[in-house]
Amino acid sequence: MTRAVTSRQDPAWYTPADLPAEVLAIGSPVQGGLGVGASGKVGLLDLTLAPCAGATRVQRQYQRAPLHIYRPIYLDAGRPDMAFLFMQQSGDGFVQGDRCRIDLDCAPGSAVHLTTQAATKVFGMRQNFATQLVNLRVGAGAVVEYLPDPVVPCRGSRLFQRTSVTADRESTVILGETLLPGRVAHDEAHVYDLYWAETEVRRPDGSLLFAETLRLTCADGGNPRSAGLLGRHDVIATLYIVTDRIDAPSTVDLLRSALVACPDVLVGVSELPNSCGAVVKLLGPTSASVQAALRTAWNAARLALLDTPVPNLRKG
Repeated sequence: MTRAVTSRQDPAWYTPADLPAEVLAIGSPVQGGLGVGASGKVGLLDLTLAPCAGATRVQRQYQRAPLHIYRPIYLDAGRPDMAFLFMQQSGDGFVQGDRCRIDLDCAPGSAVHLTTQAATKVFGMRQNFATQLVNLRVGAGAVVEYLPDPVVPCRGSRLFQRTSVTADRESTVILGETLLPGRVAHDEAHVYDLYWAETEVRRPDGSLLFAETLRLTCADGGNPRSAGLLGRHDVIATLYIVTDRIDAPSTVDLLRSALVACPDVLVGVSELPNSCGAVVKLLGPTSASVQAALRTAWNAARLALLDTPVPNLRKG
């Protein structure tokens, strides 16, 4: 992947390749407003982090509004070397025609936690859609956590996002995602047009460890609350633990044991393909109950893998 500055001006840099036909079908030009690629519609964040003087430091940073970060902070007493990055998006959230791309390159031995400052709202879209690409490269011995706050899809919203991870065999990666039903106080529970989220993890040689797609739609008679999807539940979350520090069956056992204490949510824990780790699936009635269970699983994984509990992220 080239990192020449000129390449970032090319729409191919921030436009997802191989978009599903269902997404392409709603990609009509934006009329009467800012179109795809206009100023303020393309958010880019490109970071390289590496160990330096006992902590992980930002070695290179490129950002274009609406995406930006401030300097990393170090708030985990158990891992004082870990850089915590709070990603911010100027404006209230995604609107039609927005294109965002995040690249995080973590050198061998680094320790990084990337999160958002607040939940990500996706507003209604009469034309086109919004996309977000997240590319994480994790070197040998590195620890990377990518745990953004929940996505809140508003009425008529359309979001395609793809998270691609390249993880060295000796690295540890913790990924999480949470989808809320929408602005429930505005009577917007599961009335979005399309939410499409892809996750894939590969080795540096390109070999695929696993890939997963979450597709939910309310358009053309779709019903996320059908028995084969969310059922009676409103909130869905996933936590991936990719590591070789502990074998996959042991990782599954410790997560299951921890989640017994979360009776208010429906929980599933299983091994990831290629024995690369474990995945937790959560369904629940409220954001609070699902987020508490997600934190419980994250804490159990951290204690086992890093010998330190989850820190206070100071988000209020």
